Amino acid sequence: MSQTKTLKVRVTLFCILAGIVLAMTAVVTDHWAVLSPHMEHHNTTCEAAHFGLWRICTKRIPMDDSKTCGPITLPGEKNCSYFRHFNPGESSEIFEFTTQKEYSISAAAIAIFSLGFVILGSLCVLLSFGKKRDYLLRPASMFYAFAGLCILVSVEVMRQSVKRMIDSEDTVWIEYYYSWSFACACAAFVLLFLGGLALLLFSLPRMPQNPWESCMDAEPEH
Repeated sequence: MSQTKTLKVRVTLFCILAGIVLAMTAVVTDHWAVLSPHMEHHNTTCEAAHFGLWRICTKRIPMDDSKTCGPITLPGEKNCSYFRHFNPGESSEIFEFTTQKEYSISAAAIAIFSLGFVILGSLCVLLSFGKKRDYLLRPASMFYAFAGLCILVSVEVMRQSVKRMIDSEDTVWIEYYYSWSFACACAAFVLLFLGGLALLLFSLPRMPQNPWESCMDAEPEH
């Protein structure tokens, strides 16, 4: 592989590494969506919630001057519990009752598949560096692209889950917005998917540049 190609591959791998970090951050954190209740009475406090793939956290926070439930970042009493289908010993009845269990399980399972593809791709990259086998970068690129697609599917499943929760009559939450964990997942999709495609293009052998040049005349791979 030429020096120019090597530089492009390294830059691409750096972008993919950033996508891996963002994907892992999104999977392990619980700030995908923030939910706010409908304020029928002018109380001094309100109970907001934020959740991720594995657990939901409720927080009692003071109301601001506009009589709306203040930002979730305000200090207050916080209570977190894992979803009951992941940990039967915990209590998360509100989430369990108002949102289909299948949505939560599907989003978490697809995210785990994404991390599995990331691990396979990283193993291929390490082997290609250690043994000078550049052809291993091609399956690595596909694994990274598949990881990005899995993150995208997980994001969409989470969106449908939030929509079902808000539309349900059994929940007090009527307002929502997607938080930084959701943004990390979206950025991870872009970096992993586009990085995987770029890595595939950069790792392919040079095509013949002239009609009389055959593929066998192209520069050999290590």
